[in-house]
Amino acid sequence: MKIINSILLICGLAFFVIFMSLLEPQNLLGTEYDVRVINGFTNNSSLPLVIWCSSKENDLGGRALQEKDDFSWRLRTNFWGTSNHFVCTMKWDKKRKRFDAFKIPRDVQRCGPFRKCSWLVREDGFYFSNDEVNWKKDFSW
Repeated sequence: MKIINSILLICGLAFFVIFMSLLEPQNLLGTEYDVRVINGFTNNSSLPLVIWCSSKENDLGGRALQEKDDFSWRLRTNFWGTSNHFVCTMKWDKKRKRFDAFKIPRDVQRCGPFRKCSWLVREDGFYFSNDEVNWKKDFSW
């Protein structure tokens, strides 16, 4: 009886995985997101915006962004949708700010159907957009 139950359980799980992969194949391997951070300063500052981003799994390293430069990367969530929480530390002149550049579950819906998560960093704060046309201030320095 235990063997039959085990076989039924394994067949049921296999059927579920096959069904889910046919229904929404991107969810089986995770979902890809594009994250972009843009230096949106407008005062022609000679000081670069210094950015360093990492997750528990990946250290993307640091960059010095001049005006209009950007730093972008692509990530894939895991099957359970729990991985790849990216944190960035920004430094400009004497200002410093650490923020969540990508975080589940916050960004799953917010990044929109094209899964684009863009940040525009300005002198007065950090703006978010999922289309790089409509920017909304998320927080200040």
